[in-house]
Amino acid sequence: MASRPPADAMRALDDLAQRYDLTPDAASRFAALLGALAAEPDPHTGFPIEDAIDLHIADSLSGLDVADLRSASRLADVGSGAGFPGLPLAIALPAARVDLIESASRKAAVMERLAAAAKVANARVLAARVEEVASGDGRGAYDAVTARAVGALAVLVEYAAPLLAPGGVLVAWKGERQGGEEESGGAAAEQVGLTVTAILPVRPYEASRNRHLHVYTKTGPTPDRLPRRPGMAAKRPLA
Repeated sequence: MASRPPADAMRALDDLAQRYDLTPDAASRFAALLGALAAEPDPHTGFPIEDAIDLHIADSLSGLDVADLRSASRLADVGSGAGFPGLPLAIALPAARVDLIESASRKAAVMERLAAAAKVANARVLAARVEEVASGDGRGAYDAVTARAVGALAVLVEYAAPLLAPGGVLVAWKGERQGGEEESGGAAAEQVGLTVTAILPVRPYEASRNRHLHVYTKTGPTPDRLPRRPGMAAKRPLA
């Protein structure tokens, strides 16, 4: 069983919960999530607890600065990995349904265990390729799609567009702004029915630098030919 984080770590989690006006049990559930991650026999992170709070919890919660994400009733986290930002967002948004899409079965199994440890009942792990989800019941089913450390913007807009309902948003976590990547992302977005609506600088924790949230809104129809075959978006980006 994972041990409880030290008092200073709990204070940091409490501060995050208060910053975003979360439910009273949010901090303890974040602690359970990080404790379970640290207890994994093959962990996806070796960070000390203080760094994990910053890099996993605070960074994930910065997505709440996007009003359309905060108000979403159904959310898909693409390429969830070990569950970030999806699991912290599910804890922060208990009224939302959060689907964690991850093609690697080992990572999907880790997320199942973390969700159980933190009692994240509103999160569902989908062990599938995003293209498979978008070709089935996931097409047009989500108010918001999130992606952190998954791929270039041109790839992310192609992943997200078939999943989003009209008016839905893609929120992509990125570091320092890259003009070439943004231009390619905007060109790809035009082809799939998305529009760049914001690039928000965020500072989720004191030591963070050059963090940005790229927000795209679904303003038009997504072509029926999308999604393409699994792997094609990354291999041959639209832009």
